[in-house]
Amino acid sequence: MEQTNKPVEGPNYGILAVLMIGAFIAFLNNTLLNIALPSIMLDLDIEAATVQWLTTGFMLVNGILIPTTAFLIEKYSVRRLFLVAMGLFTIGTLISGVAHVFPVLLTGRMLQASGSAIMMPLLMNVMLISFPIEKRGAAMGIFGLILMAAPAIGPTLSGWIIEHYDWRMLFHFVTPIAILVLLLGFFLLRDKKEKVNIQLDFLSLILSSIGFGGILYGFSSAGNKGWESPHVYLTIIIGVVSLITFIIRQAKLDRPMLNFGVFRYPMFALSSSISMVVNMAMFSGMLLLPIYVQTIRGISPFDAGLMLLPGAIVMAFMSPITGKLFDRFGGRILAIIGLTIMTVTTYMLSTLTLETTYTFLMVLHAVRMFGMSMVMMPVSTNGLNQLPTRYYPHGTAMNNTLNQVSGAIGTALLVTVMSNRTESQAVILGEEAQKNFTGQPTETALLEMKQQVMMKAMLDGINFSFFIASLIAIVALVLAFFIKRATQAEDSFEEKNRDEKVIVKLAENS
Repeated sequence: MEQTNKPVEGPNYGILAVLMIGAFIAFLNNTLLNIALPSIMLDLDIEAATVQWLTTGFMLVNGILIPTTAFLIEKYSVRRLFLVAMGLFTIGTLISGVAHVFPVLLTGRMLQASGSAIMMPLLMNVMLISFPIEKRGAAMGIFGLILMAAPAIGPTLSGWIIEHYDWRMLFHFVTPIAILVLLLGFFLLRDKKEKVNIQLDFLSLILSSIGFGGILYGFSSAGNKGWESPHVYLTIIIGVVSLITFIIRQAKLDRPMLNFGVFRYPMFALSSSISMVVNMAMFSGMLLLPIYVQTIRGISPFDAGLMLLPGAIVMAFMSPITGKLFDRFGGRILAIIGLTIMTVTTYMLSTLTLETTYTFLMVLHAVRMFGMSMVMMPVSTNGLNQLPTRYYPHGTAMNNTLNQVSGAIGTALLVTVMSNRTESQAVILGEEAQKNFTGQPTETALLEMKQQVMMKAMLDGINFSFFIASLIAIVALVLAFFIKRATQAEDSFEEKNRDEKVIVKLAENS
């Protein structure tokens, strides 16, 4: 029989605590690894195009597995899914910590991703069914506080570990905590779930994997290979065709693997659109700022992490406050204020110079994170609030999948914009520098000129990418004016009638 996922009378704080700790560890591991990539390249003697697979591969696995989580949440208990997810993550962390060749490290990273892909939608679904709509904002705020603590300490902790220890210590640090969380889940989680006789449609799984995987791989590869590469445009085309076929098939199935009917609810569709656009703009700060401070300004990884720390702390501190404000005022006013701040600060980052102070960057990033804290969780929660309870697993799976896709698109777009702008400016600045030379320049002078030209060209490329990101943020700001406070919709007569037919068919088959 179908699981209805009715909200419980009171939340099980024990289950929520274990799930949140597990999600925190998975999220922390992500932020720890970013600053370690240069050290991994040096130690394993690999190039940037190879090491980026630690990030791209993680996104690919998420893109393939997250769409299946709606089916998994409906079929299996929270305890079973959590133990499988945390077990995969722990095994992946152990393997990564002992890796001495890149394929072994990548294998461990993929296993971590498979666990993480299940963990986040599972926790979101439990949060949705545990709290009524009028208290959901505050609950999501606490959830955001815990998860924002990971990026608050991740970069700084990673920078300190990398400067004092081998990069494998990042995994050794996480391993005992992951094992402890796994044991806590094994002994403490005791949720009951009646047997659900539903089967996974394997053709849908294949189409979903090729569709989302192809799009993610194509856009992720664009920054290194260029848009003209067959690896890029062919995989994107194949991904789009497979995704369209997948969507058509889901509309015909009685029990779709991922129900695109969630987009019939206007506030959910709007919140998904805003979240995707914000994700694309958000990656400008996560991607371009570290490049600027480390490559152009020569700031150490530890100091780069410290620079990002106040912003992450502000975002974590604001999360529960924003949740309570959401319960009282709704998502519209919060999103408009937050996106206005985010747009202005992103534009200010497009005016960086070779002399921009460390303090200015720290403060500007913190203000930007303050604005962002008023957008992501309120907008997402408002959209999910409109869905009927039966759609919660599909809504959370859809949001997480679209976040992965939009993140890949945003990264590829901004890297391409930065690279193309850097190349064009390098030519222009090089010609101007040669004109200013009188006589025959020495080899040393030519080398210094080339370094200065490339530095200025890259700075111009980063500034232009931030400018494009600010234009993207404006799109989200315009969409935010159409947000309305969502009330939970009821299933239509046709949907209820179809569900009754599905239950009868399942009963006949069993």
